[in-house]
Amino acid sequence: MTRIAAVHGALAPHRRTQSEITDMVARTCLPEGTDRRVLDRLHRSAKVRSRHMTLPLERYAELDGFGAANDVFIAAATDLGAKAVRDALDMAGLSAADVDLLIFTSVTGIATPSIDARLAGRLGLRPDVKRLPLFGLGCAGGAAGLARMHDYLLGRPDQVAVLLSVELCSLTFQRNDASMANLVATGLFGDGAAAVVACGANRPGRPEETAGPTVVDSRSHLYPDTGRVMGWDIKDSGFQVVLDPQVPDVVRRYLADDVEGFLGDHGIKPKDVTAWVCHPGGPKVLEAVTEALDLPDDALDVTWRHLADVGNLSSSSVLHVLRDTLAQRRPPPGTPGVLLAMGPGFACELVLLRW
Repeated sequence: MTRIAAVHGALAPHRRTQSEITDMVARTCLPEGTDRRVLDRLHRSAKVRSRHMTLPLERYAELDGFGAANDVFIAAATDLGAKAVRDALDMAGLSAADVDLLIFTSVTGIATPSIDARLAGRLGLRPDVKRLPLFGLGCAGGAAGLARMHDYLLGRPDQVAVLLSVELCSLTFQRNDASMANLVATGLFGDGAAAVVACGANRPGRPEETAGPTVVDSRSHLYPDTGRVMGWDIKDSGFQVVLDPQVPDVVRRYLADDVEGFLGDHGIKPKDVTAWVCHPGGPKVLEAVTEALDLPDDALDVTWRHLADVGNLSSSSVLHVLRDTLAQRRPPPGTPGVLLAMGPGFACELVLLRW
């Protein structure tokens, strides 16, 4: 099994209250003179208290197209990503020279050379480091990246892999777009990064109580006829969000069978799971997850706190929730856990953990 040696989260530099961000969105997204009561209601219902932003709020009005926003993404993602990886390696007691594979996932900007390539020299990674940039997985990217890292280490159990997620969601907010999808997204998403260091089963390491769980298995499921439920429309102005209100209904329709089948293959029942590390898709999605899996009222408390404190960080969020679970609500050793996230496709990613 793959051993998670460290999980570290990082946040963009500018923390703002939800009301401050709502005011910025009203200035940049709504036509002059528009009644903002719908915007205010949507942002309140997101149940987010504060978020971290890449730029000072007044700078967002200056982003006049895809190129300008993407240039900011490349510079800021490289800085934030470097910090996240360095700190995670320090936590794991490893150096950059120990890394055999670097996986990078994001859905909020693009770069060629990719961000992982730009980080290699800056971090001091070996010239023969393997790189795997992943794009398009959206909120599921953190879970999918962890699963693909596990797949790699099963075949190379003496190696070390790092997963880096950087999501600067505020750079995708669309100016002069008063659509419901854009207003919902601008009330929910924030900016952050996360890095996970993992070691193969044969890699010697120091077992410490700060280390994370082992990865046992993973499963992916693409749902039929859901291609327009979530994603981007690529415009001259950048990434225009596609966000269908039926997302909670898709969760209720499919998630329970996915989870029960996955756990059943390992002789586990949902009631045996001691921690649900769930992506904070938003209040209605979390309510749907709780209902579909018949979870106790407090099962997703760590996720709800993350949503309130920093919003939805897309692929980075589920990794932040994993870190917070280890710090705030560490399960009993040897018990099973489930890490889960959903994203464009529409798809679900499940990872079975052993604490």
